[in-house]
Amino acid sequence: MQASGGAEPGALGADYAMTLGVEATIAVYPTPEQIQTLLAGPADQPVVMLNLLRFKPAADSPDEHLSGEEAYRRYAEQMVAFVESKGGRVLWSGRVDSQVIGSGAEPFTMVGLVEYPSRRAFVEIASDPHVQEIGIHRAAGLEGQWLLAMTPAPV
Repeated sequence: MQASGGAEPGALGADYAMTLGVEATIAVYPTPEQIQTLLAGPADQPVVMLNLLRFKPAADSPDEHLSGEEAYRRYAEQMVAFVESKGGRVLWSGRVDSQVIGSGAEPFTMVGLVEYPSRRAFVEIASDPHVQEIGIHRAAGLEGQWLLAMTPAPV
């Protein structure tokens, strides 16, 4: 396929786009099938989770007096400490300020990279009663997210 102007796809300055024809959705919680797929990945190494977050303009109860982002921060402050106590760590977090290539990431406002000791450790942390308790602030503020599991690979 040739891009407009005669340039080959991938050529510097080419006006080229590929539509993947995939419906993308954001969600607050994973499906059981998604958890099974996660657990089917490499079990003997750490996993890095890429969190792409979208917040509600105004939080729901019990944080209705806060913005969605402020409510989520109530969750995140406690969650970071809990993840660290279980051997995980936040590698990086920050605000999305622009999408440089492609399209479709417009809904996301924050990104976090969190490393867990293993996929099983991630599931155990996420299903811990403490996380369920503090998760009320996450649900109050989070409109939805993409959560991508990643393992090391050469470039």
